[in-house]
Amino acid sequence: MKWTRLHKAANLITFIFIFLLPVSEAISADKTDIKTLVIVSHPYPERSVLTKGLQSAAESVEGVTVRNLETRYGFDTSTINADEERRMMREHSRIVFIFPTHWFNITPMMKAWLNDTWGSVGPGLWQGKEMLIVSTAAGGASTYGEGGRIGITLADVFWPMKASARHAGMTYLPPLVFENARSSELAEYQRQLIERLKM
Repeated sequence: MKWTRLHKAANLITFIFIFLLPVSEAISADKTDIKTLVIVSHPYPERSVLTKGLQSAAESVEGVTVRNLETRYGFDTSTINADEERRMMREHSRIVFIFPTHWFNITPMMKAWLNDTWGSVGPGLWQGKEMLIVSTAAGGASTYGEGGRIGITLADVFWPMKASARHAGMTYLPPLVFENARSSELAEYQRQLIERLKM
């Protein structure tokens, strides 16, 4: 009887070491292997509250590298170091773009960054990487959605980015967008961003 219990216990321990531990290690390796590059842009940095707050939240997450385009290059698109930016892209497996919705689009510096960094490349440039869009917009239901003036959701405004991601061989993740964005809600926006970055 005692031997049977010991034998069962030994079998259970063997099962855990052979089957379960490698699985848990693989799961944790998957999470820690994701290196995230966050590209931040705001056309009026001196007025930025939400974008600065989201940048701060991103900087608090381990394994995340943040590059603010206006801090790095000002507004001079000719100073964008495409080689350096491409090197940063290659070193990261997830690319996150944080910006305020600017006339239903990304910001001018972010567009210039894409032009210079990605250039006129063929499909598959960033094969296997992930893209996440994070954006805020002052407009709410009166602007976005089926009943809004433009008739599409805020997330759908960024379909050109989705097309770019797919062309480049990337996985386009569901955007994290905040309509009717208010500084009083910043803590909640930060929480949601941190949660997404840790996934």
